[in-house]
Amino acid sequence: MEKQYSFEDFVKIIERLRAKDGCPWDREQTHDSLRPCMMEEAAEFVSSIRIYHESGSAENMREELGDILLQVVMHSVIAQEEGLFTMDDVIEEVSEKMIRRHPHIFGTVQVDSSAEVLQNWDEIKKKEKEGKSWIESPLREIPKELPSLTRGSKVLKKIDKLYKAAPDRAENAEKLLETVKELAACDEKTEKAKVETLLGDALLGLCEIARREKIPAEQVLMDRIEELIEANERR
Repeated sequence: MEKQYSFEDFVKIIERLRAKDGCPWDREQTHDSLRPCMMEEAAEFVSSIRIYHESGSAENMREELGDILLQVVMHSVIAQEEGLFTMDDVIEEVSEKMIRRHPHIFGTVQVDSSAEVLQNWDEIKKKEKEGKSWIESPLREIPKELPSLTRGSKVLKKIDKLYKAAPDRAENAEKLLETVKELAACDEKTEKAKVETLLGDALLGLCEIARREKIPAEQVLMDRIEELIEANERR
């Protein structure tokens, strides 16, 4: 009978790879060097969901979740070596967070809808962030590392929530149309900096539409690119 590995076994495997007589590549890795790996593995897992819907096979999804778990454990083992925290600390903190952010399940709070759940979640999250030294400002709390269309929608949403300064639907549509017209009027003599500014304004305008309609702009663009590829490959 094949051995059934546990989570604890997996952590020990990573610790063995990181040991003095372990794998040279694994020993060289740091939080910084692994950043591209985490981003790539997350994207590959999202891709595996599409593959599952297209093929009916969950094999790739299972594999990619394992790769994400590898990244989580690797970072935790490195952090333990650095005296920062352990895998147990990570599990403890996320468990406490889930209990804290679901008072309607683990407490006495009553909710009637998902909207109320999200409202409570946001309020609890806001309290958790108070006094955190690494948060420069509410807007800069949104990670730079997010895909730009996603970050744009999140920034605009928070601007609207905090400062009531996001353009309304009509204002945004009018500005977007004006920007597109200016872009259409550009030619080879137009300064590149001007084209970049107009393009940025247009993309932000599209982000504003996406966030108001609660549409994931990054996913929409990804799907349209895929449709474009398929259309051209059928030619």
